[in-house]
This record gives sequence, C-alpha cells and structure tokens, in this order.
Amino acid sequence: MWREIVFWLCAAGSVTTGIAVFRVDSMARATFALLASFLFAGGTVLLADLTYLGVLVILMMIMEMVIMVVFMLMYMMNPAGLMPMTMVHNQKGSLAIAIGTFAVLAAGIYLIDWPTSSAQRPQDPTTQLGEALMGPKMLMMIVLGLALFATIVATVVLATHRGRYDRYGDRLDRDRPDDPVRGGIGG
Repeated sequence: MWREIVFWLCAAGSVTTGIAVFRVDSMARATFALLASFLFAGGTVLLADLTYLGVLVILMMIMEMVIMVVFMLMYMMNPAGLMPMTMVHNQKGSLAIAIGTFAVLAAGIYLIDWPTSSAQRPQDPTTQLGEALMGPKMLMMIVLGLALFATIVATVVLATHRGRYDRYGDRLDRDRPDDPVRGGIGG
C-alpha cells in the first residue's frame, strides 16, 4: 500500500517539476526543476527494488545538473542565469507535437497486445539488468567516463583566463617581493 502512495507522489512530483522546467523564467531555476523531476523519477526506480540503478540515476542526475549550472554560470551573459527569459519557443508547434506524442503513446498502452510471462522473477534483478546492459561494453563505458571527465576538466581550464598559480589577478611573469623563487623573502 505504501509503495503505491509513494509511487503516485513521485509520479505527480516528476510531472509537476517537469512542467515547471518550462514555466519558470530563468535557466538556473529550470535546471533545478529538471533535477527535481529526475530525482522523483529515480525514486520510482527505487520502488521497483532496483536499488543500484535508482541510486545511480539519482547521483548521475545530481552531478549532471550541477555541472550544467556551473557551465551556465561560466558562459551565460546574464548573472547566474537568473534573468527572466522564456524557456519555450514555437509554443503552438511544440504543443501540437506534445499532444500528438501523448496520444500515440496512450493509444499504444491500450491497443498493443502486451506479452505475459510465466517465468519466475530473478533473485537479483539489478545484477541481471546490469549484465544485460553493460556486460560486454563495460570497458568502453569506463573509457567513455574518463574521456568525459577529461573533457570537462579541459573545458574549465581553457575557460579560465588565469592559471593555477596566478593568485589574486597577479601574473606569473611579474616579480613579487614575497616570491621565494625569484629573490623575494629568503631568496
């Protein structure tokens, strides 16, 4: 009984915050509304007893949205992405596409003859799902994760106008009196 209540709360929360993505007036608020929608969706995965997958979805979405906000702060012209703006373009066309997509998917629920199975549920569905999805491709996914991480680090390094040792706006090529290497204090 409690699972059904939590499921419907997560479903309603996911839809509500998904709608909020297009109703709020700034990119930062839209990003956090999208994060909330993904967290509710991750909650429904946890309800299906797929603990590892649910926690993975939640952690991945948190990191993805936080990285998106960081890049937004770095590259957007308005401060912190909080200036008012519209999140929807071509409202009539997007509404028609959304209604059409919903109608096709809802019709599919009732018109498709869904298969039934008499097979027993596996002991650990998370392990079985993980092996089915990632079995032969795990090495590739690890390498891809490292490549994405290296890309993020490189982008941040290239986006900054000063280096790691350039403190408080000082340039490395300028002598400072307290620099021990270039004859300052103690040198």
